[in-house]
Amino acid sequence: MADTAVHTREGAEQAARPSLLNRIFLHNLSGKIAAIPMMATVLIVFIGCTVWTIYFSFTNSRLLPTGKFVGFDQYERLFATSRWNVSVTNLITYGVFSLVFTLGIGFLLAVLMDQKIRFESAFRTIMLYPFALSFIVTGLVWQWIMNPTLGLQGTMRNLGWESFTFDWIANPRMVLFALLIAGLWQGVGFCMVLMLAGLRGVDEEIWKAARVDGIPTWRTYVSVVLPMMRGVLVTAVVLIGSGIVRLYDLVVALTNGGPGISSEVPAKYVYNYMFGGGNIGQGLAAATMMLVTVLIIMVPWAYLEFGGRGRR
Repeated sequence: MADTAVHTREGAEQAARPSLLNRIFLHNLSGKIAAIPMMATVLIVFIGCTVWTIYFSFTNSRLLPTGKFVGFDQYERLFATSRWNVSVTNLITYGVFSLVFTLGIGFLLAVLMDQKIRFESAFRTIMLYPFALSFIVTGLVWQWIMNPTLGLQGTMRNLGWESFTFDWIANPRMVLFALLIAGLWQGVGFCMVLMLAGLRGVDEEIWKAARVDGIPTWRTYVSVVLPMMRGVLVTAVVLIGSGIVRLYDLVVALTNGGPGISSEVPAKYVYNYMFGGGNIGQGLAAATMMLVTVLIIMVPWAYLEFGGRGRR
């Protein structure tokens, strides 16, 4: 009797295995097949190229990725190079100002736009239009405007204001703020649209309750509305932050890293060494450091955003 029960149980388990495998591999088979190109792209393009970049950053590769392993020599050279250190400092400075001003101005414009003003659609389109342009176009436009000879400075002096000065793209101390103005001109409109969508999602009853309680409007925005827009704010920060880290084309079009190296950024450093400096290993080391910086920022944020939510 006992042997019969054991054999019966084993037979039932063996019969159940194919059905379990079928549920795992055959369930939603069409969806799995459709996801194969995306999975291949992730494995080959993203993960594969990332591993390739990190590996060859430890070699002395020059024109082609064929160098021998040299350990951390490329990284030691990287942090001993003044151009790289200036690039990192510029990116941090630009990034802090860009993030603060883009979020602040975008939110203020969204608040003004949320007041049911006339011609709202027209104003929203005008504010969003710069975002439709490429950074190359934006850089060229602002290069003309800020040109000391032909731009705003030259125009004002021709009109009689001989002492008017606006030569920021030629001034090493002010060139980052010239980049900031151009970047804000392009990015604030998109941030405003995101914030406006978040504001329109706030229940009208909250505003009524705040007015009944006599809470000032600014206090309602700060204490009630902004916490409710947490998802929109996180999205805006991620999008703005990704644009800051890959800042390249705006710099090339507006200042080309000058005057001197006063507006160099890491992405331009990587490009110059990989395609112009004939030192692939050095360029890949710089690219790896950019990747590490992004991971240092994103991994703790992802853990707090998603890991903490799972524990709750």
